[in-house]
Amino acid sequence: MPKPSEISNLVIIGSGPAGYTAAIYAGRARLNPIVFEGLKMGLPGGQLMTTTGIENFPGFPTGIMGPELMRLMKAQAQNSGARLWMEDVISVDFKQRPFTVRSAERETLAHSIIIATGATAQRLHLPSEDQFWNKGISACAICDGGIPRFKDVELAVVGGGDTAAEESIFLTKYASKVHLLVRSDRLRASKVMQERVLNHPKIQVHWQTVPTDVYGNDWVQGLKLKNTVSSVEQDLTVGGLFYAIGHKPNTALFIDAIELDPTGYIVTKGKSTATNVEGVYACGDVQDHEYRQAISAAGTGCMAALEAERWLSGTGLLQEFLPVSTPEETIENDVIEFSLG
Repeated sequence: MPKPSEISNLVIIGSGPAGYTAAIYAGRARLNPIVFEGLKMGLPGGQLMTTTGIENFPGFPTGIMGPELMRLMKAQAQNSGARLWMEDVISVDFKQRPFTVRSAERETLAHSIIIATGATAQRLHLPSEDQFWNKGISACAICDGGIPRFKDVELAVVGGGDTAAEESIFLTKYASKVHLLVRSDRLRASKVMQERVLNHPKIQVHWQTVPTDVYGNDWVQGLKLKNTVSSVEQDLTVGGLFYAIGHKPNTALFIDAIELDPTGYIVTKGKSTATNVEGVYACGDVQDHEYRQAISAAGTGCMAALEAERWLSGTGLLQEFLPVSTPEETIENDVIEFSLG
């Protein structure tokens, strides 16, 4: 059996708003958490590392860039006592206790686990997609729809389900007109959402239509469209394109380790972040297929850390660690002095 000192209280797999928030709370609770941020298999900081302006995260009245928000969260996690490793987890073993988490560099034992690996927005992989990503192309209307560049211009949404319908209606608050591009001859959305879309004066549905590319200078100025039946091509002048074709949860690592729903999201119990494996919790977009917002991910990260700490305390597995001093602190004669600059 490994010595208690060789077993961590908590390992957090994944970063982003959920993982870093869990790390902040777990660090402050003196759990001495380890965070596998990801490297190649998962971008450290998550989807917000590829997001430009964020205007709906509390505390930033004029907005903040996605990478900057993640830099601040990461620094706060480190200052709270979390140990951050920029490594990919390649396998887990939840069948034996303590749990085992492996990366290419190390094998780590832990009494509890928080999964915060997120979800990835499905893309169309258009020829010019990378050039215009976050320069008119977005996968989240609620996140980006209200920015000034999208106000009073025509916008396009790709998709035919409830998400596409909801995002099209949401964008009518800002756009002069919304073009909904539907691959087939019918919507897959619920009947009530179909009625709202089809009866909305600012939404035009383009049936049997797909985008084949985007064009513009430093920002999207239009789309190349193709009819899926006649193959007729045409241009559509718009100032933005929103993907509403679904997300894929990053759960390939956990297929045989934990309960997933039919679409691959981790199943959590009731209003908690607990999974079907005692001592394993999931937070953020990896278990949320409805809201998918940075603030809701951070909220569940907080929940997961609190629940893990309570579980560790209740089972008697919690190991106490001394608080970790940070570069900003100067310790002298048992007094912590903070520079006010």
